[in-house]
Amino acid sequence: MRTVNYRETYQRLLTPEIVSFLAQIHEKKGQQNLFIEAHKDTLTELLEIARIQSTEASNRIEGIITTDDRLKKIVRNKTAPRNRSEREIAGYRDVLMTIHENYDYIPVRPGSILQLHRDLYKFSNSAVGGNYKNSDNIIAEELPDGTKRVRFEPVPAWETPEAVDNLCNEYNEALKDPDTDPLLLLPVFILDFLCIHPFNDGNGRMSRLLTLLILYRTGYVVGKYISLEKLIADNKESYYEALLESSAGWHDGENDYLPFVRYMLGIIIAAYRDFESRVKILITKGISKPERVREIIRNTTGKLTKNEIMDQCPDISQKTVERTLASLLAGGEIIKIGGGRYTSYIWNREENDR
Repeated sequence: MRTVNYRETYQRLLTPEIVSFLAQIHEKKGQQNLFIEAHKDTLTELLEIARIQSTEASNRIEGIITTDDRLKKIVRNKTAPRNRSEREIAGYRDVLMTIHENYDYIPVRPGSILQLHRDLYKFSNSAVGGNYKNSDNIIAEELPDGTKRVRFEPVPAWETPEAVDNLCNEYNEALKDPDTDPLLLLPVFILDFLCIHPFNDGNGRMSRLLTLLILYRTGYVVGKYISLEKLIADNKESYYEALLESSAGWHDGENDYLPFVRYMLGIIIAAYRDFESRVKILITKGISKPERVREIIRNTTGKLTKNEIMDQCPDISQKTVERTLASLLAGGEIIKIGGGRYTSYIWNREENDR
């Protein structure tokens, strides 16, 4: 069985680039905490938006979808799930809320991980919830011709309970070192969790829920207000590339954590930047409604759908949003991506941010 040594791994990761990332996040964390203390009531809108986006995006990565209207009703607990996808969405909603409200009381231990996984499937007629995998699994990708290729072979089923025990023990021991930055341990833990792949189903969603849990427990609560899951979903190709690169040689202890660490810290920095942009809009509602729509798109990392824009501006009518989008497109300020219900918009940075 592969052994883990987070102290050695930690030291190898302290490159100038990673230290710079950590410094940026520490600074932004302090700024966010000050704003949260001064404007708690103002942030209610961001909490609601992030809950919806997180539930939608984390499930969408795994191909679990429903309509926008049904999704919002499920997240707000205004309707009962109708099918398998909606039952799994409802399970994610509840685990997300459990973590949001109780993270101080959920240790990073095998028992907690099993309980969260159990609750992820509490609406499903499935025996997988709360149980480690009972057969070996693989991580595969589908090629353009429809065939599948094995990307990684995780820990075999019989080794999984011990592997998760070792992972949690090593993580918690490393945290005891006062010179260790817990932020740097997070992506290392998540990569190892994904390489173990302890469940028959739900490993990806659990990895994102555990990311939030660990961030919150170490004082980084940006994921409550900005959906990290959406940022990952919008950069899914880069996520899988970093995961593939960092998992190579994992079983022999020869893998390089740096690509995945760099990716995850970049996602956290992007979330803090989005938070700064969103709160500026929230506290400057005196600007015109079209200008607010423009600022939301300009200050968002990645793309936005019309519905996502409206979620951030519940007081702006659909007609106003549509007129503003048409005007921004005509002026070359934004770029339209896709069509139909999947139409999204992104700020034209090449033309406007020179």
